[in-house]
Amino acid sequence: MKKPPRRSAPDRHLLYGVNPVVEALRADRLPNQIIITDGARDERLRELITLARERGVPVNHARRADLDREAGHTHHQGVVARIAAPAYADGDDLLEALAAQVGTQPAPLALILDGIEDPRNLGAILRTAECAGATGVFIPERRAVGLNETVAKASAGAVEYLRVARVTNLSVLIRQLKERNVWVVGTAGDAEMSYSDWDWTRPSAIVLGAEGSGLHRLVRENCDALVKIPVHGKIESLNVSVAAGIILYEALRQRSSIQPEHVSRVRR
Repeated sequence: MKKPPRRSAPDRHLLYGVNPVVEALRADRLPNQIIITDGARDERLRELITLARERGVPVNHARRADLDREAGHTHHQGVVARIAAPAYADGDDLLEALAAQVGTQPAPLALILDGIEDPRNLGAILRTAECAGATGVFIPERRAVGLNETVAKASAGAVEYLRVARVTNLSVLIRQLKERNVWVVGTAGDAEMSYSDWDWTRPSAIVLGAEGSGLHRLVRENCDALVKIPVHGKIESLNVSVAAGIILYEALRQRSSIQPEHVSRVRR
C-alpha cells in the first residue's frame, strides 16, 4: 500500500526559493502553505503551482515586502513555504547502507564533514554530493551547521534526496567505516598524495575539514590516507565546497572508466 505524502508539522521552519520548494513537493515532503509574490513571472512557478495543486498544498499570494519580512531577507526568489525541517538519516542505517554496497558497483562513496560552519558551503556540498551520486553524508552533532533553511536553499533541493546523518564522534565513525571495509581519506593541504592519485573506485569516505582550520587532529590521525588538491596561485587553499566538488567528480570520473567486470577491492 502506498504511503501517504508527509505533511509537515506546524512549525516555523521555512523553505524558500523555487528549486528547493519544487523538489520538496516532488519528494512528497509537503508544506503547510506556499506563499508566492504577487505578479511573479518565473517560468518554473507554473510547475510549482501545478505540483502544489496536485498534492493539495494551499498556495497564497502576498506582496514582496510581506515575503521579505516572512523570510527575513530578500533572497527568496518570490517563493516561501512553511514546512517541517528536513529529517536526518539514522547514522547506523547509513553505515549499514554503505557496508551493503561494498563489493558492488558502484562502490559506496560517502562524505564526512568535520565541522563545516557556513550553511552555504554545506548546502553547496550537499548539492554536488547528490549530483555525483554519493551514498550519504555524515556531519557532527556539535560545532557544525545543521540542515537549516539556508542550507536547504543552497542545496537547490538536494536535502530532499541525499541522506545526511548526525553523529556524536567522528573518530568512532571512522573506525566503524574501516570495520565495514570502507577506506577513509582525509583532505589536507600538506598531504603528499594528490587527490587524483587515490583509487576512488574503492569503497571510500572523503573527509573534509572546517573552513580555515581543516581537520581536527584525531580525525586526521585516524584516516587511512591524506590527499591534497594542488594549488598554483597565491591563495593557499580552495573553498571547501569547491574542494568537495573536485574530489567527488574525480571519483565519478574514475568510476565511469572502470570495466564492467571490475569489483571494488576490500581493505587489506
